[in-house]
Amino acid sequence: MNRQSLSIALSGSGGSGVMTTGSMLLEAAGKAGWYGIMTRSAGPQIRGGEAAALIRVSNEPLESHDDRFDLVLALDPGSMGRFVAEIPLHDDSIIICDMAGGRRNVSLPQTPAREIDLPMKKMARAVKGGRPNMIALGVLARVIGLPEASISEILEKVLKSKGPDALEASRACVKDGFAAADELPTFAGPPIVTVPDGERWSITGNEAAGLGAVRGGVRFVAAYPITPATEVLEWLASSLPKLGGVLVQAEDELASINQIIGASYGGLPALTATSGPGLALMTESIGLSVCSEVPVVVLDVMRCGPSTGIATKNEQTDLNIALNGLHGDAPHLVLAPTSLTDCIFTTQWAVHLAEAMQAPAIVLSDQSLGQTRAIVNKPADVAFIARRVVPELATGPYQRYAIGASGVSPMSIPGQPGGQYTADGLEHTETGAPSSLYDDHLAQLDKRSNKIHSFNYGEHWADVDGTGDTMVITWGSACGPVREALARLRASGTDIKMLALRLLAPERPEHMNAVLAGIKRILIVEQSHSKQFYRYLRAAYDLPGEVKLFNRPGPLAFKPAEIIEQLADWCRENES
Repeated sequence: MNRQSLSIALSGSGGSGVMTTGSMLLEAAGKAGWYGIMTRSAGPQIRGGEAAALIRVSNEPLESHDDRFDLVLALDPGSMGRFVAEIPLHDDSIIICDMAGGRRNVSLPQTPAREIDLPMKKMARAVKGGRPNMIALGVLARVIGLPEASISEILEKVLKSKGPDALEASRACVKDGFAAADELPTFAGPPIVTVPDGERWSITGNEAAGLGAVRGGVRFVAAYPITPATEVLEWLASSLPKLGGVLVQAEDELASINQIIGASYGGLPALTATSGPGLALMTESIGLSVCSEVPVVVLDVMRCGPSTGIATKNEQTDLNIALNGLHGDAPHLVLAPTSLTDCIFTTQWAVHLAEAMQAPAIVLSDQSLGQTRAIVNKPADVAFIARRVVPELATGPYQRYAIGASGVSPMSIPGQPGGQYTADGLEHTETGAPSSLYDDHLAQLDKRSNKIHSFNYGEHWADVDGTGDTMVITWGSACGPVREALARLRASGTDIKMLALRLLAPERPEHMNAVLAGIKRILIVEQSHSKQFYRYLRAAYDLPGEVKLFNRPGPLAFKPAEIIEQLADWCRENES
């Protein structure tokens, strides 16, 4: 692997502009032809408190942070204390601090990382309207080798609306930052290349999920804002009207799920976005969607729980409630994107599946996927467009829940002549009339189960890569560090198979058995304390050979080197 990459961390107190600086640095890196990712780390406070922007740039596409950070810039030295575990350093790391704010109050891990004092606040005060974060932007750009022209272009784009005085002050600060960095150590960044306009995108996972929803046909969204899913709604709020769609901010999660059921009943593909606490409130109405066979999509951007938990941090712990949180026998779809850009495909596919099968689909994204911004290659268009089976009504009674081979019965649209029927949460006959008879209940249970278990999902149920008799099974945001770990191993001559599940419910035993053929050792990687993914795999599938689990709760992300270490003994066994 010929990857050249740099890892940079910026930390500061609330309002210091850390995230703005990080975003602009990432955008400038994209203009220079680099790939990159930026994740955000912050506490649960509404305003104030510390924040960090964690950035990695490379000459190749990225899905994960590296094992260590090369460069740390602390606008407020005391802000580094919150992020000690999240910003591991190596022997050659450099820490640039403005000591005017006082020395940091937490010791870093044992490392000879070099500290450099740079008076960024004092430098900013010398410029009318100057800000320390713009000094920092110039310093970082110079140190990592970004041309000043790239930064200037981003300043124009981001700050033009602030007026000429703000723009000129920022330009002056960046210029001073460049000059101050002339005496600092530099890092050899990836080569600067020219990229045609439109070939690279800057996008977050939440924006990608919104794009997938509208590409799939969603034209009505109702939701209540919640961290870390709010950006999905912000993107859709401006995008849906351009397509003739509507977004409604509901008064709470109970209202939002019932509003999208109503819109879908009226013929519009519909979606809501939430996080764990909101999903918990929605479960009863998702059961209504199952029983009435009204398709909806619920996008759950997971965070640390339980309860309010750590709203700004990542965890993969809504799996249990997504799979098993509905009361009664309530078959439904559960999907999870396997990368940031896969948020487009998986959400679009979820809309297609929900509409085709007239069933609810829960999409499990997470804070890491949703709020990470990345410079990526332009994603390919896919052909999944929602198609609902609508009856061509003739004479005779309309049987909305008629039993058929596929389990999917035509769904009339309100106002369609002869298509009247009752849709509610009561068990019913084929015509929709309420029934408490055993035979009717059994027939409808079989119908609702058969339609999602007999559907042809093709090869999209999972991503499979690599060869050999050792396999790593993972899902969601854990896929990124696993992919990089296995790429490193392949570069050294060791190939290990990877399975990243996209379709979690219904389970696919025949497909899984084919993938597991010949496998002797399995490593399961998940970000949960209670082994939710491991227990799901054990319950749903027959896993052969030796099975090892690598799990931990959020918010600490996996590092590629940790995955390699978990596989080390097996790799040595293969080599011998």
